[in-house]
Amino acid sequence: MTAETAVKKVRKPRAKKAVPTTAKPAAAPAPTPRAPGRSGKKPDATHRLRIKVRAYEHGILDKSVKQIIDTAARYNAEVVGPVPLPIDIKKYTVNRAAFIDKDSREQFEMRIHKRMIDILNPAPKVIEALTNIDLPSGVSIDVKMM
Repeated sequence: MTAETAVKKVRKPRAKKAVPTTAKPAAAPAPTPRAPGRSGKKPDATHRLRIKVRAYEHGILDKSVKQIIDTAARYNAEVVGPVPLPIDIKKYTVNRAAFIDKDSREQFEMRIHKRMIDILNPAPKVIEALTNIDLPSGVSIDVKMM
């Protein structure tokens, strides 16, 4: 681009704020009334039941997650999720032959699919129903109360 073809953008000057000529100190606004016993902190923390479900096959994992959510919904529990977590991939490299073929190798991998479900303010009936749930083999569950 040459200097003749370059076009400069011209900024418009900012409008100045109007200042009153009689400068009186502004009175502080009246504080809003607060509820008794409450400070300006966050409200009470909600209890959560965090369930992490893991499996090698995503189809079985999704069916078991749906079963968990249906069980929680039966007792009117508030469910957040399922949140898919990153897949853990474990790779293994193995020699194909035992003796001379060093360059010939095979690679295997295991994929571990994970989902996370949060149940907010679980009732004791919900916890009892989730402990008695029957899930297929190959699905592991971690339950943590937060």
